[in-house]
Amino acid sequence: MSVSTRVDLTLLGIRGRPPVSRTAGAGPSADGHLMIDGRAAAIPLNPNSPFVFDGSRVLLDGEDSGLEVDVIDRPAFYDLRTAEGVSYDKIARLHGRNVLATTVVQTCIRYGVDDRCRFCSIEESLRSGATTAVKRPHELAEVAEAAVRLDGVRQMVMTTGTSAGTDRGARHLARCVRAVKAAVPDLPIQVQCEPPADLAVLTDLREAGADAIGIHVESLDDEVRRRWMPGKATVPLAQYREAWREAVRVFGRNQVSTYLIVGLGENPDELIAGAAELVEMGVYPFVVPFRPHPGTLAVDVDGVGPPDAATVEKVSREVANVLRMAGMAGADQKAGCAACGACGVLQSVGG
Repeated sequence: MSVSTRVDLTLLGIRGRPPVSRTAGAGPSADGHLMIDGRAAAIPLNPNSPFVFDGSRVLLDGEDSGLEVDVIDRPAFYDLRTAEGVSYDKIARLHGRNVLATTVVQTCIRYGVDDRCRFCSIEESLRSGATTAVKRPHELAEVAEAAVRLDGVRQMVMTTGTSAGTDRGARHLARCVRAVKAAVPDLPIQVQCEPPADLAVLTDLREAGADAIGIHVESLDDEVRRRWMPGKATVPLAQYREAWREAVRVFGRNQVSTYLIVGLGENPDELIAGAAELVEMGVYPFVVPFRPHPGTLAVDVDGVGPPDAATVEKVSREVANVLRMAGMAGADQKAGCAACGACGVLQSVGG
C-alpha cells in the first residue's frame, strides 16, 4: 500500500463496520480496527467515504482496492461479565489486534462547553451506556487477565479524564496499574494523563508498574491550544516541558510520548520543528491527523473537516525522518499509542 493511500484511508475512512469498532470516547474514536498490509489501522467510520469494508476486503469505488486486509475478530473476552454483572467490554476494549485500552475515569473536569477539547467525546460513551464512569482496579485486573489468556493481548493503555486533584487522576491510574500487574505481571502498560502539579506522582506511576507514559499536549501553538483546548490551555507549555523532562528521567528515553494533531490550524513547519524539539528531549511526538467524529464540538458545532492529505503526508514523513535520525521508533515503545501506531501513518513512513 502506498503511503498516500494509507493517508487517504486515515482521512476519508470507510463505510461499513468491522467486528472491532467503537463510536465515541477519549481520543480518536468512531473508528473500525483492521490489519491493513500487516499493520494495525484504526480507520474512521464515514458513511460518505469512497472506501467500503465489505466484511473481508476494502473496496474503492466498488472495485477491490488491492489492500491486504485481515479482519480482527470480535474478542472472546467481550462475552464475559464481572461478578457484579458488568460486561467486560464496558471496562476495557480491544484496539487493533492486541492492545487493551481503557479510560479509568470517564468524566473530565474540562468537559464543560467552555473548557472542552473540541475533538474529544470522552463523556458521550458514558451517556450512551457503553462504559462505566470509574473502572475499579480489581475489575481491570480481571478483564486484563482474560484478554491476555483468551485473545492474546500484548499491551495495555490506560488513560483518564482529568480530575480536580493536583495529581490530575494519576493516583487512580497507579492503583489500576498495580492491580493489573499483580494479575498479569508481563503485560506492558502505558498510562496517560495531564502534567500533574506534583511531579513525584510520575515516579509513583513507574513504581506501580507502568512501563511508558503519554502526556498529551496535541499542539505546541498557544493560539491553537486556546481555540481547540481552552481548558487544557490553562496549563502552560512550560509545565508540559517540565513534566516531559521528568517523565523521560523516570521512564527513559522513547518511553514518553505526546500526541500532535495535524489539522488544528498550526503551521506545519512549526509543528515539525516542535516535534524535533520533543525528539531531542527524548519524547516521541505521535503525529496524527485530526479525525472528525460526531459527538464532538468540532463536528457538531464547528463543522470542521479532515486536514489536507498532502499536509498530513508531509508532516508525517518529515517527523519520521527526525525520529530515524535520532534512533527512535514507535515500535520500540513498550506500550501505548505510538507503539500501536494505528491512528496515524508514522510507522508506515519509518517512524
